[in-house]
Amino acid sequence: MADLKSSFEQASKAIQGLSERPDNDTLLRLYALYKQGSEGDVSGDKPGFFDFVGTAKYEAWAKLKGTAQEEAQKKYVDLVKKLTA
Repeated sequence: MADLKSSFEQASKAIQGLSERPDNDTLLRLYALYKQGSEGDVSGDKPGFFDFVGTAKYEAWAKLKGTAQEEAQKKYVDLVKKLTA
């Protein structure tokens, strides 16, 4: 458990050092997995209709509702490994 948590934290730092910016779908996936892994299920109100970025982020995170935090952390670490390889 502690090992997964440290891997999750390392991955969140490693992703900031990418030489190329991932595509938007990958960025949304990273965001959703990170939020689910760090905070759990989505909370708060959905952003307004004209907040396109905020709405996309909220919806991506909401799709992971019910996913265990440990599972989300593992998927996040795996995705970061693919992007940094």
